[in-house]
Amino acid sequence: MAKILIVEDDKIIAREMKKYMENWGYEAATIQNFTEILSEFAAFSPQLVLMDISLPFYSGYYWCEKIRQISKVPIIFVSSASDNMNIIMAVNMGGDDFIAKPFDFQVLMAKIQAILRRTYDFADNSDLIEHKGLIFNLSDLTVLYNGKKAELTKNEARILQQLLEKKGKIVSRDSLMMRLWETDSFVDDNTLSVNVNRLRKKLEQLGLESFITTKKGAGYLIEG
Repeated sequence: MAKILIVEDDKIIAREMKKYMENWGYEAATIQNFTEILSEFAAFSPQLVLMDISLPFYSGYYWCEKIRQISKVPIIFVSSASDNMNIIMAVNMGGDDFIAKPFDFQVLMAKIQAILRRTYDFADNSDLIEHKGLIFNLSDLTVLYNGKKAELTKNEARILQQLLEKKGKIVSRDSLMMRLWETDSFVDDNTLSVNVNRLRKKLEQLGLESFITTKKGAGYLIEG
């Protein structure tokens, strides 16, 4: 079943929504840190988001816009601010539907199921990898950190993907070269070094110093 992320700061409402989603067989999660909504979104990789408008620090509109920069996942706004202006704003910011509080759980579930049917066939939405605030989008080969984005080449993306998939473990140079060899005609030791250095520079420009560690004679490591 689908994964649903609940962005709601009222703990009682959030808990009830989560319980109801789970009773229907969905996997649901609530936001724990309202300054890190984008990171928690990427880490959970939901198929649908339920978004309140009035949130601590930044509004639901702000976070909808940030999510839209990296994902087309359906977003349903759930808010007591249900005047026409807010509904229009929610749609214009990238929302797919709007439900006014207080709401009927059966109506909410009907809308969720309808949007999920329209959106998925049902493929898993797992194009995002999140680690320590870095969001790596496999669908367009971009990395995002603290609002800054960088585009990666295919080789840089393959290296980063393997290191992230094995985070906390040393990945040998031979293993990385074999990964690159899958699609390129020839990859030697120097080609790997050039690609790793370019990847490091792009990460450093985003503010990620020493994100990839060299283990002399062994390979490379991204700390877990």
